[in-house]
Amino acid sequence: MMHPANGEIERYTDHYFNRTKRVIGKFGDSRVTYAIFMRRPVVFAPRLALDWLKDTGRERNTEVELDLRYNEGKWVGAGEPMMYISGSLQHLVDLETLFLQKLGPACVAAYNAYAMCVDLPKVAFLAMDARHCAGAEMAEMMAYAAAVGSAAAKREVDAVGFIANATDATAHYFGNDKGRGTMPHALIGYAGSTVRAAEMFHEAYPAETLTVLVDYFGRETTDTLAVCRRFPALAASGTLAIRLDTHGGRYAEGLDLVKSYDVLERHAPKAIRGYRTEAELRYLVGTGVSAAAIWQIRRALDEAGFPKVKIVASSGFVPAKCRMMAVADAPIDVIGTGSYLPEIWSETYATADIVAYDDQPMVKSGREFLLKRREK
Repeated sequence: MMHPANGEIERYTDHYFNRTKRVIGKFGDSRVTYAIFMRRPVVFAPRLALDWLKDTGRERNTEVELDLRYNEGKWVGAGEPMMYISGSLQHLVDLETLFLQKLGPACVAAYNAYAMCVDLPKVAFLAMDARHCAGAEMAEMMAYAAAVGSAAAKREVDAVGFIANATDATAHYFGNDKGRGTMPHALIGYAGSTVRAAEMFHEAYPAETLTVLVDYFGRETTDTLAVCRRFPALAASGTLAIRLDTHGGRYAEGLDLVKSYDVLERHAPKAIRGYRTEAELRYLVGTGVSAAAIWQIRRALDEAGFPKVKIVASSGFVPAKCRMMAVADAPIDVIGTGSYLPEIWSETYATADIVAYDDQPMVKSGREFLLKRREK
């Protein structure tokens, strides 16, 4: 995942960097210092970028000096230099494109993962982002980022954080040998019923916790209780969970807008007074996996005598949705999310500026603040 390797870099880097490299080769090298920063707050997640930079430096037999201003997992403000990189301009100038690709998105994703875990410190998270990533390299970057953001939340607020992810290839970032997951909607369709899909899965994997999707037929509550009655021993032992993944185009079974308000008024009356935007209100009482839908399932389980059955929630759990679930004190045990991925890609752009040539400070007009920070 650390590719492109040294011999392939020219193909993937901006052409003007390649041309600059050839100019420097003709007129003589210079020792330079780059300042690296971003235009929005982030959580520092540099490991993949730095590992690639160090590997490339070794292949080129050149020394790269790193001055990291933050430890991995620390919050970095907008415009704050995250690090300074010093070395041969001849060997560094063509690395900027790939280095920044490996840094910026990871830092934003780590920030999002951190925010979600802090808002819901008692909830476990599963990283389900792989199928939303643009290739295997991005999937590794996002898994790493989730682990970094999660670790920061664990340190700061003792959050449960991200406990696993969906693929074997990146499970090691979460301390696991394998990815985790039970059934997609395709298995429900194949089986013909939610209960039958649960039976099939349990027969194939009898030693595993059984997590069953219950929204396929639009009977979230009905199918939840049917599965619990089919597996009473698992329900009583706490090794049965149901997963809500209701499509945003409809309400969960038994709910509409008025009934959703009623559910929240009963279970979390302060939540409605906590929203600030229409989007936040939808997370509380709208279609899909709303706070009201989660509360309704929890009530149905408890009233039917299944208090140990866990609720896994998925579908659109961005940081803002997690904040509103916290406002509603939604009874979620696990959240499956790929929505910590950066939503606005322009926010992931890391920037590198040279701030010194042969130890003489010099930077383009408008970036003098990097020099000032350098002098501290």
